[in-house]
Amino acid sequence: MRNIMGAALCALLAGGVAFGASAETKLTIATVNNGDMIRMQKLTDDFTKKNPDISLEWVTLEENTLRQRVTTDIATNSGQYDIMTIGTYEAPIWAKKGWLAPLENLGADYDVDDIMPSIRSALSNDDKLYAAPFYAESSMMMYRKDLFEKAGIEINGRLTWDQTLDIAKKLNDPANGVYGICLRGKAGWGENMALISTMGNAYGARWFDEEWKPEFNGQEWKDALSMYVDILGKYGPPGATSNGFNENLSLFNAGKCGMWIDATVAASFVTNPKDSKVADKVGFTEAPCAVTCTGANWLWAWNLAIPASSKNTEAAEKFIAWATSKSYLELVASKDGWANVPPGTRMSLYQNEKYLDAAPFAIKTLAAIDSADPINSTLKPKPYVGVQFAAIPEFQGIGTVVGQQFSAALAGQVTVDQALANAQESTDRTMQKAGYY
Repeated sequence: MRNIMGAALCALLAGGVAFGASAETKLTIATVNNGDMIRMQKLTDDFTKKNPDISLEWVTLEENTLRQRVTTDIATNSGQYDIMTIGTYEAPIWAKKGWLAPLENLGADYDVDDIMPSIRSALSNDDKLYAAPFYAESSMMMYRKDLFEKAGIEINGRLTWDQTLDIAKKLNDPANGVYGICLRGKAGWGENMALISTMGNAYGARWFDEEWKPEFNGQEWKDALSMYVDILGKYGPPGATSNGFNENLSLFNAGKCGMWIDATVAASFVTNPKDSKVADKVGFTEAPCAVTCTGANWLWAWNLAIPASSKNTEAAEKFIAWATSKSYLELVASKDGWANVPPGTRMSLYQNEKYLDAAPFAIKTLAAIDSADPINSTLKPKPYVGVQFAAIPEFQGIGTVVGQQFSAALAGQVTVDQALANAQESTDRTMQKAGYY
């Protein structure tokens, strides 16, 4: 028996297995296919060199698919991912449910207090941080200064949606491959509804009244959806119902959009000569208002979080600390320039003269983020928190269905009135079933 055990031990040692050596930890990371996340993946050699005992496996998905996958995974406690890219909608809800691990060991030099207060608050529960922001955004208008000048258009103050419609009509030149405006048309609570919700806010609409009853049967939503269908249907690119953030970014960078109202994070891409044919022709201004400017631009952050089901929380927290640190911003700046660092998460970035000099959009981005108030984002009082979403568990399903109805209206499959009636009926049914009234 001793000879057999000795032979086995020799075989193990000969095969390179040493007792006491630490096994490699593999982290599976689910993320969205946005440009800043793609850049992060390209830079992770910096992390693995510092942490040779940790390897990374990436699952990179389109936005709607990512949300479906991570929601299913965390709700069923299946433990497929060690790190998830989630939004400001999911973070507080999932933290309260006990689905996320608190981030309590990010390191002495991480500087949690440098995170934007509004973002940190949105990602915390009981004063504990449950997700770390990778980048934060609001929304604004990006436009072609050369086309505006050619058409004799000057921006004096914040535009209304009626004025934006008139401008889109003037800029629209499909014969030469230029469309008056590009907007999100792809259905999804975080796709077309991110934009349309802020349009609704601008027209005085709410998702729910103070008794939690949906209000899609009101004039405010009719005005907002009618404007959306009118402006994008007449002066947007063909096939707009397939276009989300990434598709519109490609169109704008190819010079095909006179205007684009979307996430402030796009600014570094549309002004980067490596990505954009119109990099030196882009101007920035606030998202349009209507009867009010309250809630007319959204507030969002993409964040990294650890599901409670992960068995690799220590290694996962090391990666999150690396990817969301001030030193990561410096790493991106050293590789791609200060204008391309992930924006909106750290106060110190907006005190950095190198960044302010390199990023002509920096101050407008900060102003947009600061102006977005998740508590007071509608003209009338509301019972929910959130600018372009309602922070309740049921919203993900509600927003998806409503987004599909509004996309169908854009495609001409249903009328605006039919889409709103369907949205009202389905949302009312869900809220009653959930016991809100």
